[in-house]
Amino acid sequence: MRINRKQSFFIALILVAILPIVFLIIFANIRHPEINSETILPIYGEKYIVETKLSDGKLRTDTVYHTIPHFSLINQNGDTVTDQRMRGVVSVADFFFTTCPDMCIDMAKNKRKIQEAFKEDNSKFQIFSFSVNPDFDTPDKLKKYAYENDVNSDTWSLLTGNKPEIYNLARKGFLVTATVGDGGPNDFIHDNKFVLIDRDLRIRGYYDGTSEAETDKLIQDIKKLLVSYVITRKNK
Repeated sequence: MRINRKQSFFIALILVAILPIVFLIIFANIRHPEINSETILPIYGEKYIVETKLSDGKLRTDTVYHTIPHFSLINQNGDTVTDQRMRGVVSVADFFFTTCPDMCIDMAKNKRKIQEAFKEDNSKFQIFSFSVNPDFDTPDKLKKYAYENDVNSDTWSLLTGNKPEIYNLARKGFLVTATVGDGGPNDFIHDNKFVLIDRDLRIRGYYDGTSEAETDKLIQDIKKLLVSYVITRKNK
């Protein structure tokens, strides 16, 4: 059967679409045998459709996903850290406080494990720990905590600031708790979740921060995102 020019064009389009996917699977299996081909992670939060009218009159449909909103807080070194620090990197976020006597100890141990797993990747990976007791957790307190917990400031930011801002960020930004509150004196959030954020500030997973098994799964999912970005960059 003879293939005409139009059919050839459509075959070429199909090949262009599927070849990057095939390459991703092969690359992931060869370079990272511990990662299977199921590299697609879910995207959490509300999403909505936006239609844009193009110059030729056609409509382009895009899906807009929930993303981490703007924040501006202070880290353990007294430096201002904003949501822009998250953009362009894979990151893990959690909510803690330095005097926590129970689950925060396990969470800190697991965050050190994550930090160690990506100690050479601080240009591509970051950890953000937000204090839920910011009135007590001043930058000086966070600096002491960082020293006691082997926190590498190049990779791991401990953040404090305005309590209502942090609590609103937890509930409406990272979606870590269903409880309501205004960030006032009697409002308190304590959550054991690690939240995986991609380089476009979208939520890609929730993990029990007190569990070693869940932490190991999180480490593998971080690798999946990092590998997918390497493939994307190579195909641009």
